[in-house]
Amino acid sequence: MSSPAVDQLDGEAKRSYVREMFSAIAPRYDFLNHALTFNIDRQWRRAAVRRLGWPGAPAGAYLDLCAGTLDLAIELERQAGFRGTVVGADFAIPMLQLGKTKSTRVHPVGADALGLPFGDAAFDGCMVGFGVRNFSDLDRGLQEIARVLKPGGRLVILDLSVPRRWPIRPLYAVYARYILPLIGRLVSRHVSAYDYLPASIQRFSTPAELVGRLARAGFREARAEDLTLGIAVLLSGVRA
Repeated sequence: MSSPAVDQLDGEAKRSYVREMFSAIAPRYDFLNHALTFNIDRQWRRAAVRRLGWPGAPAGAYLDLCAGTLDLAIELERQAGFRGTVVGADFAIPMLQLGKTKSTRVHPVGADALGLPFGDAAFDGCMVGFGVRNFSDLDRGLQEIARVLKPGGRLVILDLSVPRRWPIRPLYAVYARYILPLIGRLVSRHVSAYDYLPASIQRFSTPAELVGRLARAGFREARAEDLTLGIAVLLSGVRA
């Protein structure tokens, strides 16, 4: 199945493909994340944790959704002064199994972002790293996040974006279209994963559109911040 066709899937078909894909590439996922971003992804995660505003509730409960191998959750739990609980939720169980060896303080939970197994207002904050563009229904996913957040709880979304500035945009286009898929295929040995991932970035909502969708899902003070010349974006909002 070619990546453009996969990226145009909706509903259960997209959900099934994404879960299979991330489960399959789990063993090489961390290595490729660091290699393909030249380790800048570590800086992006630190920025996401800062934006979360956890010092306002250092003993609170926090959700890392689409947690993968738990790097973002671990970045939070290692912060000096943090005394809270971090739950890492993902529906690709092999990713969680690899991640849980990194920390005993993060609690991995197998869960689908569109139907979270948590009560209303269960968390003081939520982070999603490189996950929302893979939702089979983005608006439903944002509404589900709003449901499990306490009023005043902050949502932080870290994801990749298409740079808008010249000459970064054409250089990035060449890298995303040719270099990234080639390296991804060679290392992960997955036929379509690293074709799908850059294609999903190209087709995803712009930061401005995402800010509007956050507002419609029940988040105030929604904003977007470019990272590394627009290669990544940091979105945030406060549960109304």
